[in-house]
Amino acid sequence: MQSVSTMPRGQVTSGPALNADALVAALFGQEAQRLVSLARFFTDDRTAAEDLVQEAFIRLARSAHRIRDQEKAAAYLRSIVINLARDHNRRGLVSLRHHSTSIRSTPIRPTSLGQHEAAEPTSIPSTPDLLVQSEDHRMVIEAVRSLPVRQRDCITLRYFEELGIDAIAATLNLSPNSVKTHLQRGLAGLERSLSGSR
Repeated sequence: MQSVSTMPRGQVTSGPALNADALVAALFGQEAQRLVSLARFFTDDRTAAEDLVQEAFIRLARSAHRIRDQEKAAAYLRSIVINLARDHNRRGLVSLRHHSTSIRSTPIRPTSLGQHEAAEPTSIPSTPDLLVQSEDHRMVIEAVRSLPVRQRDCITLRYFEELGIDAIAATLNLSPNSVKTHLQRGLAGLERSLSGSR
């Protein structure tokens, strides 16, 4: 068997190495932008968020050969990003609770049932509307960031990343019932926090 350094250029490896490389490449194409958005929620800085996602893909590539169920690879990758973002903030590089920013470039508007959806990109709101939207958005982000860690993670993955209960459970290594409990408590905490700030 040839070592990697003595293999002729252009020769494709086979077996687990090829599968791991293909898995990482496919996940990068499918998930990279969403993961940057997720990391931005925790870091406030796009460059730092991109660096965290890049590090997450490096870590996935190192351990991809150990992934038995490729369906769970995206959840594993999201958990790496969340953990890296937490570590990033613990080191004091960026404080979640003391900086505010616009996390998504697409404005979010409430619907009649209390749900939220993306605003139409073709509509151009007036300057006062943008100021009200950005202030409301900032208040919601600050309220979410003030939640306990598990509640914040569940709320972020459910309502900002639009993941289902099972995907959140796989990402955070929790049971679906635990995710539901954290969501319920997080929403109650948000309601208390936001009703007190208006």
